[in-house]
Order: sequence, then structure tokens, then C-alpha cells
Amino acid sequence: MKDVLPGLDVVDDPDVLESLSHDDAEWAPYGTPLAAVRPRSTEDVRRVVAACAERRIPIIPRGAGTGLSGGANAVDGAMVVDLSRMNRIVAIDAENMTATVQPGVINDDLKRAVAEHGLWYPPDPASAPWSTIGGNVSTNAGGLCCLKYGVTRDYVLGMEAVVGGPAGGYGTVVRLGRQTTKGVSGYDLAGLFTGSEGTFGVITEITVRLRPARREAPRTVVGAFDSLVAAGRAVAGITRAGLLPAALELLDRTCLRAVEQWKHLGISADAEALLLAQLDTPGRAGDDEAAAVAAVFGAAGALWAEQSTDEVEADALFAARRLAYPALERLGPVLTEDVCVPRSRVPEMLLLIEEIAARHGATIATIAHAGDGNLHPLILAPAGDEAAKRAAQGAFEEMLTAAIGMGGTVTGEHGVGLLKRDGMRQELSPAVQAMQVAVKRTLDPLNLFNPGKVIG
Repeated sequence: MKDVLPGLDVVDDPDVLESLSHDDAEWAPYGTPLAAVRPRSTEDVRRVVAACAERRIPIIPRGAGTGLSGGANAVDGAMVVDLSRMNRIVAIDAENMTATVQPGVINDDLKRAVAEHGLWYPPDPASAPWSTIGGNVSTNAGGLCCLKYGVTRDYVLGMEAVVGGPAGGYGTVVRLGRQTTKGVSGYDLAGLFTGSEGTFGVITEITVRLRPARREAPRTVVGAFDSLVAAGRAVAGITRAGLLPAALELLDRTCLRAVEQWKHLGISADAEALLLAQLDTPGRAGDDEAAAVAAVFGAAGALWAEQSTDEVEADALFAARRLAYPALERLGPVLTEDVCVPRSRVPEMLLLIEEIAARHGATIATIAHAGDGNLHPLILAPAGDEAAKRAAQGAFEEMLTAAIGMGGTVTGEHGVGLLKRDGMRQELSPAVQAMQVAVKRTLDPLNLFNPGKVIG
């Protein structure tokens, strides 16, 4: 492909291609790509898409590869489009509280840049130190702060993308959405592309809305519980009480121990589960809110519940939440769930997770964006242990069915990719699936953009 794309950084080294052929999803299949390319501009991407379309070569957009559903996995003979070098912050408009970025910008880098202008970009996945804005947009990523501040889609105003199909042929550059706070001119195509997992085109630029920076450091309330179910009751109690923390996160003992053994943050795992509530209401009202959260924890049966007065300690607790997945991954392969259920049913779902683990003989650690019902059971299986692998996969599928039965969804934020396609078919009616297929066929009639993902 180097002769077809002169002047571009085309990769054909087998070892490098192997590293670019898949994301972090355990056991999701992937093929051997023809090559990879590392564009630096929209024009580079346009050339790649046009050349691939002419030769009917599948196109696999890729960010940092931190996905957990196989959404960036290659198929045989594909071109991987590695967008990590398109990492420029194009503009920060402090007056209108927007930022325009290329897709390879790291989430935390954007946060730091806008903070210099007194602004804040809230979408906050646990992978924020590594994941890209383009990847976040492609999966409609959530994160720790989405309980109060919403998910990525709530911040995407517009985007530029290289597309095909009816727009003018493969390699056409379009601008979707808007720069303004409001706008309803035509269908919300930017919203359609957000969460599309690269199946409609390659996003090359994104404009996001920003918020004013928070005026004071958030308060952290910690509750320790003797069971996951008790912690779940506290989550449901927070909802019933009408309280709205900026974040409400759950970690079980297994996660805490794994993080502590790795990073030595000084966290004691003296309970079966911890709930971490972060509250950012300023002033006396914030004090009252923190006291109310602690009271709900206590009423739900917390062993203890108190506001952390040590900012270093509070930071360590939230660091533990972010580090839980990589800490467990050090111990062996981890199959990560991403189910989301109505908040009132969190206790029931946590109990079911324990029952499913026992039924399959699987080892499951649990973290969760508990406040919005988004649970991440992490199913562990030692490398080379085929029985543990089968148990993990059986537990994974049963949890999907259980979530759907509770009126939930098979993926709250990681995306469908490859791992959740069967679950999505359980969740969505045949009529809705047919609508999705029709949209894909219209926008990508050659089925070149990330084929085999989402709808299969």
C-alpha cells in the first residue's frame, strides 16, 4: 500500500500490525490487516478512504486501543487507520465555551488545556488518562461524572468526517452538527455518528461544549459495607432521597486489594465493598448534601460512613477506582461486563452477579458507576485455564440476559463492538434491528467502515 499512498506513514511491519489489530477486549477475535496508516490531517484520511474504496479494502478506525468490546479489531485484509497522530487541539473558544479537536487528542490532555481557560470538559471515562476523544465519541463514552453531568453525546456539538455512500462517494468530507448551543436544522447526524463505533465513516475533527470549571474542590463521602447488596441498597437510597452526586462509584474488596498490591496507595480493604460519592455543590449546601449522603449510607447498613477531610486520601480512593481494571488485568485475562440497569434494581443485579458467579464457578470482581446503574463485573480467568475461560464466558452471557430482563441494557458505555452483538439482538426488537441495518447500508453501501461490528 505504500505505493498507493505515497507520502503517508504506512505500516506493514508484522509485529507493529499485530499491536494495532485489536483493542483491550479479552477473547474478542481479530484478523490480520493488510496494512495500517497513521494520518495527520483530514486530507490524509480522505486519500486513505478513497483508495481503500477503489480497491474494496475494509477500513478500521482506531484511537488509543483502550476499548473493551472489540470495536477496533481488524478483519483480514483491512486497512487500520490509526488516528493517534491526529492529536492537535485546533481551537479553544473560551467566550463561547467550546473546543475543537482532532480525534487523537487524549481526554485528560483536553481537560488540562481547557482548565487553563477556567473551563471544564466533564466526560470522564476511567481510561481518561489514555483514551482519545475520537474513541470516546465513537462509543459515546460515559465515566465517573456522567451521573450528574451526562455522557459524551451531551457535549458533542459537531464534527467533521470522511464518509461514503450518498454523500458524494467514498472520500467525501462532510461537516455535521453545529457550533451553536442550539440547532435543529435537519436530522441530528452528529448525534447519529456519536456512538456509531466507526461504522459510518472516519471522524476527523470534533467540536465539544465545555462548562465553567468547578469553583471549589469536591467533597468525598465514603461508605464501607459488609456486602455488595448492602452497597446496592445505599445506591437505590440515594436515588429515592433525590440526591445527585457528581459521581457515585462502587469497588469491591477484590478490586481494592488488587490496586493496593500494585500501587500501594495506602488503602485498607476492610469491607466487602466501598461506595465513593463525590459532591460538588458549593458552600453550606454542599455540606448539607454530604451529610445527607452519609446518612443514607448509614441507613442502608454501612459499617461506617464519613466525609473524607483529607484531599490526598480522597484522590487515592478515586485513583483506586480508575486503576481497578489494569490492576486486575495484571493477574490474568479479564472479561469485562458493561451492563446497565434501572438504579432501583442495582441491589437485585448485584445479588444476581454473585449468584451467577457461584453457578458458573467464576471469579468475579465488581466495580460500577453505581449511581447510574452501570455495573462492570470483571470476570477473571488465569491464562491457559480453559475451564475458567468457559466459566467466564458463560457468566458473561448470563449477565447480559439478566440485565435485559430487568429492563436494562447490555452496554452502558463500552459499545457493542464484537462482544455484545448477540446481547444487542436480545435487547432490540427485529424491527429496530432492521432500521439499524438500513441506516448502515445507506451510509456505507460497500460495508467498508468497520465491517462486522455492532450489527454484524
